[in-house]
Amino acid sequence: MTPEAIVSQDELVAVLRSSLYPGAKDESIRMALSYCRAAGLDPLQKPVHIVPMWDSKAAAYRDVVMPGIGLYRTQASRTGEAAGVSEPEFGPDVTEVIGGQEITFPAWCRVTVFRLLPNGATAQFTAREFWRENYAVKGGREKSIAPNAMWTKRPYGQLAKCAEAQALRKAFPELGAAPTAEEMEGKVIDGGAAEVVSSERAEPRVVEAPPAYPAEAFAANLPKWHALIDKGRSADEIIATIETKGRLTAQQKCAIRRDDNVIQGEAA
Repeated sequence: MTPEAIVSQDELVAVLRSSLYPGAKDESIRMALSYCRAAGLDPLQKPVHIVPMWDSKAAAYRDVVMPGIGLYRTQASRTGEAAGVSEPEFGPDVTEVIGGQEITFPAWCRVTVFRLLPNGATAQFTAREFWRENYAVKGGREKSIAPNAMWTKRPYGQLAKCAEAQALRKAFPELGAAPTAEEMEGKVIDGGAAEVVSSERAEPRVVEAPPAYPAEAFAANLPKWHALIDKGRSADEIIATIETKGRLTAQQKCAIRRDDNVIQGEAA
C-alpha cells in the first residue's frame, strides 16, 4: 500500500516538507511525488532528491527532481545479481587555486561494481571519474568557477559517489542513464537542458602528450582569452581547448585564470 493510499496528498506533502525535504517548495515536493508515482517508488524512502540548479536562461535557480545514488544501489540489489562494490581508489592529491579559492582534491577516483552473470561468473564494471570534470561550481550571477560548498567540504566523498554511480550504470544499464543528484548538484541548466558530464567515460585512453604551447603564441593570445572570459566563457574550458594544441605550464594556466597570487608565488 502506497503512502498516498493512507493519507491525502496534502498531508503527505506536509510530512515530506517537515522531514525529508525541509525548506523545499510545495510545488517541488509534488513534483517529486509525481516522479515516484510514475516510477512506482515509495516517496518516504527518499529515492529522489530535489536539486536547485541555476537556469542561465532565466537567471534564477529552479528545482529539478533527480534520482539519488541510493536508488541506484537499491535497484541494483533488487536484481539479485549485485555482487558488491569495491572501495574507492583515489589518484594523487592536487592542490590548485580555482576561482580565487585554494583547494586540495584527488585527481581521480576509480570504483568497480561486480555483477553475477547467468553462467555463474562475476563480471567487473569499472569507472574512473576525474575531479576536474565532475566538480560543481558555485556559479550563480557571479559565474564563479570555484567549487561549491559541498565539493569544497567533501572533495573525496563527492567524487567517489560520481564514480560509483557511473560504475552502477555500466553494470546495470537497465537502471537508466539519468545522472544522480550527487553528480548534478551545482551544475547549470543552459537553454533548458542540464549541463551533463558524459556518461560514456570509462578508462581514459593513453595518448602521447602534446608538445608545449609556444610561448610567443601564448603571449599574443592571452588578451584574446581574457576577453572571452570577460564575455562569460569558462577559463577551464578555454584551457582545455588550448591544451588540445599544446601543453600549458601551471604558471600559464594561472595567467589565463588571472590568479595573481599564484603567479607571483611561482615566479618567486
